[in-house]
Amino acid sequence: MRRALLPALLAVAAFVAPGQANAATPLTPCKTNGVMCATVQVPLDRTGAVPGTIGLHVEVLPASGEQRGVAFLIAGGPGQGSAGAFDLSSPNIRDTQFMLPGYTLVAFDNRGTGQSGLIRCPALQRAVAPSPEAGAALAAGCAASIGPQRVFYATRDHAEDIEAVRAALGFGKIALYGVSYGTKLSLAYALAHPDNVERLILDSMVVPTFPDPFDRNVLQAMPGTLTQFCAGGRCRGATSNYAGDVAAVANRLEARPVRAKVLTPRGARTIRMNGEDLLVMMIDSDLSPGMAAAAPSAVHAARLGNYRPLLRLWDFDKRTSVLTAEDLSFGLNAATNCADGGFPWQPSTPPAQRRPLINDAVGRLLPGSLGPFGKWAARIGTAYFCEQWPTPSGSTPLGPGPFPNVPVLAINGGYDLRTPTANALTVVDQFPQGRLIVVPGVGHSVLTADISGCSQNALRAWILGTLNAPTKAMCPHVPNLVKIIGAYPKRPATRTPAATLAAVKKTLREAQSTWLQVVFSSASFVPRGLYGGKLVSARQGLSFTLNRYADAPGVFMSGKVTFSTVGPPVVFTGRLRVSGPAAVAGTLRISKNTLTGTLGGRRVKGSY
Repeated sequence: MRRALLPALLAVAAFVAPGQANAATPLTPCKTNGVMCATVQVPLDRTGAVPGTIGLHVEVLPASGEQRGVAFLIAGGPGQGSAGAFDLSSPNIRDTQFMLPGYTLVAFDNRGTGQSGLIRCPALQRAVAPSPEAGAALAAGCAASIGPQRVFYATRDHAEDIEAVRAALGFGKIALYGVSYGTKLSLAYALAHPDNVERLILDSMVVPTFPDPFDRNVLQAMPGTLTQFCAGGRCRGATSNYAGDVAAVANRLEARPVRAKVLTPRGARTIRMNGEDLLVMMIDSDLSPGMAAAAPSAVHAARLGNYRPLLRLWDFDKRTSVLTAEDLSFGLNAATNCADGGFPWQPSTPPAQRRPLINDAVGRLLPGSLGPFGKWAARIGTAYFCEQWPTPSGSTPLGPGPFPNVPVLAINGGYDLRTPTANALTVVDQFPQGRLIVVPGVGHSVLTADISGCSQNALRAWILGTLNAPTKAMCPHVPNLVKIIGAYPKRPATRTPAATLAAVKKTLREAQSTWLQVVFSSASFVPRGLYGGKLVSARQGLSFTLNRYADAPGVFMSGKVTFSTVGPPVVFTGRLRVSGPAAVAGTLRISKNTLTGTLGGRRVKGSY
């Protein structure tokens, strides 16, 4: 143990990052991979009126080779702790080191997250997609549990914590690499401390004045984003008008919510869905390639009157949206958003007087303000959620600015529904040295989702000064990880090998999208087929087993399917047994997304 500790201690003694003076706060070895840690004490209230401090958990990974600078990694939410989200000791941090060559990496848990005074609001944390009224009540309960200190968790406070950590560790100018809400926080720091910013990397942009209290920017951009997702015949067999389907079904569901029994992991359950639920599900699909693959067909089926696939997908979405406070503190999320929001009321307006102001503001919205959706769609915004948050509420100002004239690289996904590319354009145009890279086909959090490597290579080249691309550039379209599924199968009209094979191909593609939804979440559950059976994902997530899995009534599939190569789309191998009263029984082999085998003694073959 002494031998292992000595090199780490020598590394601490020798570590001086570019621009680092003598640090007042010492760093000590704390994890593998050469990571060092510190606790930086910051005042709860920087005015001094309210006593108390918060200990910020800070982690640092020194750069190897040529020293270029120091980069603060800033996670999203708000509610994610950056130290926990980036995990500098993980092997995956090599990807970040590749993108930021020569940079010492710093990640700390924001106040109220992770190991920095984590805010816990259990009732709010357990709630998944509550109604605006229920969400407002849960937010009010959370505010009461936090107490008067809830006013010290605005983005402005988080920005000052970045400055406190920078100063405590003795760093000079810093680069900021923000993701989602982390982009807003990075920009807030740049407004408050422009002289201390070396450069900005902004992945999935949130404008400093956002979130919009009625999500107008999200709703206006949604039709174009959905249309582009299906461009070039990519949704062939599922829908010819994805955006039109979503608008029609959402407006219909809001006017008349649907209730129906669906097979869930816990048996047949009644699932309810309204228009707001559909919009939430659609936005969630930009973080789930499996859901993105299934949604076009499910929404189109609902438009034709078959809601079963859509309700099942909504149930999956809710199950995969369950997070622990350590993953993302919903309490901190509420405290920050309800402090920042530009609401249609004054910060001192009592909660009991806010609803008429909300109704009046929504009533005055111009046609098209909420995209193709009715005014009901404003209910997905933060105005309704924060309605019962105690005063003061909203309009906490950021730094005075102006923005520094520094290099800025913004990266946005073409399928980003929650932070549309229009956000990035708005910000980049404010920086003389601003650049934008758009990656079509990729959703939210591009640098962790773009399996093509285009955006990561572009960032590295930008850091090295070798990026040869227009100021506003596009990467090639990145295919979905699994193929967009076609129309959901029906019970075969005839019991023939050809009809059975057609149903199996559609079911297998849908099963792959379901598997991917489980793999891309932290949830653990066993999905059911539309009409029975189970899908069990392996512990390592690289294969799944079907047990009489049925998407078409009377056609059962059993067997093991294994992830083979990333693609995209992902290539699978495996073997299936087909049975059921509506099927011709037999065995099929999966190889390079082709099915071959025998059904009813006849040889069959087909791509899927």
